[in-house]
Amino acid sequence: MITPRFSCSQTAESVIISIYCPSVRASEVEVNVDGNLFSLHINPYFLRLNFTHGLIEDDASSAQYDPSTGYLTVTLTKEIKGQEFRDLDLLAKLLAPRPTVHEPLIEVISSESTAEDPDNLVAQTQNLSLQEREIEEAAKNDWQLFQEVPPAEQPTLRVSAQYGFLDMYTGYFTNVTYTENEVNELGPEAEALTRLQRRQRRIKHEDEKWDEEYYMADFAEAEFIQELILWTHPHLSDNGTFTYTEKENATMLNLPRKEYILTRHQTYSLYLTLATVLFSYAYDARTTQHDPTSESAWTICSLISAFSALDPPPYHTESVNNSPMLEFSSDHISASFVPSYRRSLAFPLYRSFALAEKCREDVANLLLRGRRTVFRCLMETKDILDHHDVYYVYSKIWLDDLCVWTQACASDDALTRLGGLIKNASITKQSIGWELEQLEGVVEQLQAGGQRELDSDDE
Repeated sequence: MITPRFSCSQTAESVIISIYCPSVRASEVEVNVDGNLFSLHINPYFLRLNFTHGLIEDDASSAQYDPSTGYLTVTLTKEIKGQEFRDLDLLAKLLAPRPTVHEPLIEVISSESTAEDPDNLVAQTQNLSLQEREIEEAAKNDWQLFQEVPPAEQPTLRVSAQYGFLDMYTGYFTNVTYTENEVNELGPEAEALTRLQRRQRRIKHEDEKWDEEYYMADFAEAEFIQELILWTHPHLSDNGTFTYTEKENATMLNLPRKEYILTRHQTYSLYLTLATVLFSYAYDARTTQHDPTSESAWTICSLISAFSALDPPPYHTESVNNSPMLEFSSDHISASFVPSYRRSLAFPLYRSFALAEKCREDVANLLLRGRRTVFRCLMETKDILDHHDVYYVYSKIWLDDLCVWTQACASDDALTRLGGLIKNASITKQSIGWELEQLEGVVEQLQAGGQRELDSDDE
């Protein structure tokens, strides 16, 4: 167990405990108050404080976690209002265990298994992990785990990667191994890898996840895929005029108030990233008929390389031109969609090149509808991620700012031009890097030969 850095302050009615626990699952916070004893557990952190006076949990108490700073702020009400809590700055005193009544010690004469120990309990105890031993010992001793004042953070020169919107974020994946983030492909090394290393990791992971037999089975069972392709998105079937709902207006009011000073290259990258986000949104909307499921957050994040591998476009080596009007390169657009296609063929439930083509067409049509429709799609995506206890992190480092930028900075003219180019873009099966045409040819030959259709259980 790790003792987190913390500080305490007070008002006339409350004690405020500020705890630094970055990159944790806020839904797993366990807080307990028993008189003057306060304890908190959130994997991998444990904190127990002994105050000089009593505290209570009531309607005025609260616990708020800010993922952008990594601080959990717990506010507890004083049992006696106006009572002064002294020595809140003496952290070692707060961490010291409260006095306990010592019971007679038991001496272990031998650790060998005997007839009186048929289950070999001694050996089982010795095999416990260090953490299990700590927990077992703490349970016997009123949860008096050993704690020491965490060292102050020293100003050291460290290599820390920047990622997210305009590379403004860092530190969000420090304790990623404890959050069960199945989308993150970089592991704890996400905080140190360069952009080139992230791209190499992404491509390698896509190749490892690619399953030829799965693709062939879905290609053979084209009937259900065809139903998904024929479906029409409701945002594309209306007349293009709408008013935002009360929920959407509330979401807009809660967006951060920011202004961005962008270079030409950053602006160009954001438009291409926006297109890849819309692709994942379109894929999930088609496969769920615009009715998100519990898997929607995973699907959306997995299909966006800027999320799963922190690797946003552009992916083409050609430089961005410096003309007065932002001009999109067809090569850049095609290269930006290749990772989206690859991921849609390697990760989710339905893996079809034709379905990926239809999702790209959806992206083009949504962009041609203009900024209002695009912004609505981003808010729907943000709502899905905000309600997930792990993947909300991608909403913080990408979607919040992308929503603000789209509403305040994106140009309807640029979105329309981008939509037209995406509609006419050509993503070939050869560019995916896998033998799609050969695999489809094998399936067609089997079906033409009168053999039964392949299914997902075929070897």
